[in-house]
Amino acid sequence: MFNYLAYLPPSLTSGQFSLVYNSFSLCIAAMIAAAIFFFNAKSEVAEKYRPAILVSGVVVTIAAYHYFRIFNSWDAAYVLESGTYTVTGEIFNDAYRYADWILTVPLLLIETIAVLALPKEVAKSLYVKLVIASVLMLVTGYVGEISDDVTTRAIWGTISTIPFAYILYVLWIELGKLIDNQVAEVKSLLGSMRLLLLLSWGVYPIAYLLPVLGIASVTASVGVQVGYTIADLLAKPVFGLLVYSIARVKTQADAVETAPVSSEN
Repeated sequence: MFNYLAYLPPSLTSGQFSLVYNSFSLCIAAMIAAAIFFFNAKSEVAEKYRPAILVSGVVVTIAAYHYFRIFNSWDAAYVLESGTYTVTGEIFNDAYRYADWILTVPLLLIETIAVLALPKEVAKSLYVKLVIASVLMLVTGYVGEISDDVTTRAIWGTISTIPFAYILYVLWIELGKLIDNQVAEVKSLLGSMRLLLLLSWGVYPIAYLLPVLGIASVTASVGVQVGYTIADLLAKPVFGLLVYSIARVKTQADAVETAPVSSEN
């Protein structure tokens, strides 16, 4: 099993420690602010799109809690001595990330489908496919994450890529066939959502592979923490704002469609 204490460099410069420390702090603030926004913004969209906005709020709330735990764990893992941060012997529990992802990643995919208000049976089929694939992706990735063997980490990282590729297939191919009747602005926003998902999720394997690529332990440790944090900011609050934008556009489009047509005498 992976020893999270052993994974930490024995010492960090003030700049290296502060970079991670401040990125966690920024992420907590962003998640809390996003949660407040989403829970209040649900009243600005039609009722059938509100579940997607509520899910966005739940996602960032879960993330804020876990980042608070990660932040405290990082702070406890190091102590400042003579201008250098050295390990205290406290374990840095990075497993909080996977506890977060096992909840939030399926929810992110659910909100992607929920905001389109597709027919019930169609949406249910997509939910099942995406949730199962996301859980498989995370479980197999975690097996590699907790290993201190580079080969094992690379093998399970590769296996984890298979369900990830399937998720992309569902979002681009299967979902793409179902949005022909959406208004142009929704199609554009949905395209941005899928690209953001690809961009943000693409950061995770890069950070995951830093130790495999032989990057120096200090650089790898700092790079993993900052990289995952940036990816979470993109994949959760920023992604949620795109979901909100789609809900607003669809609400306005629905209002135009149902508005009574005035006639002149």
